[in-house]
This record gives sequence, C-alpha cells and structure tokens, in this order.
Amino acid sequence: MDQILSKKFVLEAQEAESIRQYLNLPSVLHLLPRLVQSAQSLARPPISKFHVGAVGLGSDGRVFIGVNLEFPGLPLHHTVHAEQFLLTNLAVHGCPQLLSFAVSDAPCGHCRQFLQELRNSSSLEILVMSHVQGNMENALSFKRLSEILTDPFGPHDLLSEETPLLLESHNNGLSLLPKNALSVDGSSTNLCNGNCELSVGNENSVKLSCGNWEKDEILLRKAALEAANNSHAPYSGCPSGVALMDSEGKVYRGSYLESAAYNPSLGPVQAALVAFLAGGGVGYTSIVAAVLVEKEEAKVKQEDTARLILKAVSPRCEFTVFYCRSAENGCKNSC
Repeated sequence: MDQILSKKFVLEAQEAESIRQYLNLPSVLHLLPRLVQSAQSLARPPISKFHVGAVGLGSDGRVFIGVNLEFPGLPLHHTVHAEQFLLTNLAVHGCPQLLSFAVSDAPCGHCRQFLQELRNSSSLEILVMSHVQGNMENALSFKRLSEILTDPFGPHDLLSEETPLLLESHNNGLSLLPKNALSVDGSSTNLCNGNCELSVGNENSVKLSCGNWEKDEILLRKAALEAANNSHAPYSGCPSGVALMDSEGKVYRGSYLESAAYNPSLGPVQAALVAFLAGGGVGYTSIVAAVLVEKEEAKVKQEDTARLILKAVSPRCEFTVFYCRSAENGCKNSC
C-alpha cells in the first residue's frame, strides 16, 4: 500500500477502481481503510510525533488523502488537522462532495466542528480505524457525523439555505484596488521578511527580486485573487487567498475557510501549504514567493499571521500583500 500512495494525495477514479479490482474488494469504499496506514506515513507532525491519516471518497469517484501538519516555532493553533487537509484537498481539486472517509483515530472536536461546513454534513460517513476490530473484509462500521457530534451548532444556525458551503462554488466578487502595491503614504506593502527587494513598475505590476530570482508577480497576484474569490468566509465577510510559488515556478493556491464556531477556521497560508504538498511539493523551503489578497479594512486580517507562518517554514520566501474590495463597493479594476 505504501507503493500505491508514494507521496500521492489524490487517486483518480479509474486508478482507485483498478486497485479495488486488484485487491478483490467489494467496493472502493473498502479501499479507504486499506490506505490509512500509508496516509499516516505522509503526515508531518514534528512536535507531537502523532501521525494522523484520513482517506476520503469524493462524489466523483476520486480518493483523497489528508494528513496532519505541525510547524515548529509556531503556536499550536496553526496546526492543520488531517480532516482539514482532506477537505482542503477536495476543494483544491474541485471535488464537490465528500461522501465518506476512514481516519486513523477519532476526529477531535475541532475537526467534527469543521466538518459541519459541508452540505448535508450529518450524513457524512466516518470509519475510525482505531475502533475497527477483526477482519476488515467484514462489513465496515462507518458512523455518520451526526452520531459522533450530537446536537451540533453549524451553518444552519447562522446562514440562509442559499449560502454556498464548503466545497460548493463561491464567487466573492472581489477585485484589486488600484495602486494596491503601495500603501497610502507611498511606502511598500511588501513584507518579504527582510530578504528581498521591491521595484514598482506600473500601478498594478510589481517585480520581486531576491538574489538571482526573478518571478512573475502578476501570475501570483491573479492566483491569490482567484483564491480569495473562492474563499468560504460567510461569517466574517472577510475572504482572503494566498498563492505560493516554488523554485520551479509552480503556483499553489489556498483559500481562507471559515467555521461557524470560528476557531476551527483554516487560514489561507495553511490551505496553500496543503495545495503545495498535494501538488507534489516536498520541502517548504522550496517556496520562494507568496502573495496574499485580502480586504484592506477587513475585521479579520491574515497579513501578520501569514508573514509569521511563512517566516517559520521558508524564511527567504518573498511575501507581498495586495488589497481588494467587493464589486458592490464600486471597484471596477480587475486583473
């Protein structure tokens, strides 16, 4: 099974079906628990040393992997839980629904709450491997989320039925502010941890340079704006997005994802790091540039937290902030 995953975080539907047939399993659902141990080996918990793996089945037949991520030198609340990684992985790859998943250990309260952001979350089926007894060839004892999180508080308490939920299509109608590469007093909003230089071209173009690196900032800005427009932030009304670029020029997007209970919300940098790993990234230090897009007057701001995380995981990463506002506020500019 380790060879099946081999650092892969997504199995295409045909690939999952082929593995099912090879193992002579009744359904792809029976494949999920077989992959959990391999998923655990992909986790990055340098603080707790407690590896968590989650393997989920999407509505399109693909199989997705989620693992826990910990970041030395940062407060523990920056940790990405395996279930959060799993849902973000589905979002990154455009899968509209998680049907069921197997996980190495029982989801904590934090994760049970985060799972509430899914449409019809109560019917989500969960198999806890530490509770499995006997032969996995027998009937799998999946439990519904409603069984392990009774009397829940969630989106249904705060939002209308029409509000899009996690994994559903979002369009926050954001566009960049003119001259948003500069602050009001003309100074740079570039926050590159003291390791890079900023040179301004036209009002919507910035060239980042650090040593011998020369990157197309416009590409990153567009990607971060797209991530912000896909952000699930119905409670604060403060969507945001991050785009990362690695040393090979690959770009990874991460959208801020809120929880009705606030604290389980997942920041855009963490979401982008999930996309980085799920997209084949290995060492965080290969991330050389990052752009954050958020509202300038947001009540919930990501700027300082994003800088803190990026400085911890990739100290030489160039980090730039661009501000945006909703179309209804009269901004006609776009990328």
